[in-house]
Amino acid sequence: MKYHFITVEGNIGAGKTTLTHLLAKHYNARIILEEFADNPFLPKFYENPQQYAFPLELFFMAERYKQLKEMIHTKDLFQNVTISDYLFTKCLLFAKVNLPEEEFRLYQKLFDIINQQLVFPDILIYLHAPINKLQNNIRKRNRVYEQNIPDEYLFNLQETYTSYIKQHNIKTIFIDASNADFLGNEKHFKVILDALEKDYDDGQHYFTLP
Repeated sequence: MKYHFITVEGNIGAGKTTLTHLLAKHYNARIILEEFADNPFLPKFYENPQQYAFPLELFFMAERYKQLKEMIHTKDLFQNVTISDYLFTKCLLFAKVNLPEEEFRLYQKLFDIINQQLVFPDILIYLHAPINKLQNNIRKRNRVYEQNIPDEYLFNLQETYTSYIKQHNIKTIFIDASNADFLGNEKHFKVILDALEKDYDDGQHYFTLP
């Protein structure tokens, strides 16, 4: 395996966690999953974004930092690959969409201090799906507080993600996940496995699913 720390990213409902589980099983890898259910502000945020955005994002940043910091300090002799279903920079990207300017500037200062202490993944797998596909996946997984997410919100997140990846020239396997079915279609999963066998320069490397 060429990559020892792999991160799967994408918009809400893109299929990050499903793919992360499959990859971790395939490579017998250590897995790090977003613990979104532990965030007490998440349902409140969807009801009242202006009031709860800042505590929501602070809570997420603290939890993600704790998880990733622990990964750095605990090595597993039997698992030399780690796969995560989020990039720590996700904190900053969501905060940019959710927070007013003054709160975002404060949040960014905290982020910059914490981010220096963490390890960046060797490669990023980004799942890019159209908004209607995201909404369909969100409906299927049926988390009550997610059922009224506006298309505009998903679009803003999508634009923020793709802009960040391109601006920072991150080594990225960029997957067109418009028809992705990693659980039901072995060929889709094989595209990811084959992509991870290759060496890449920095930047985006685009793949479509059959």
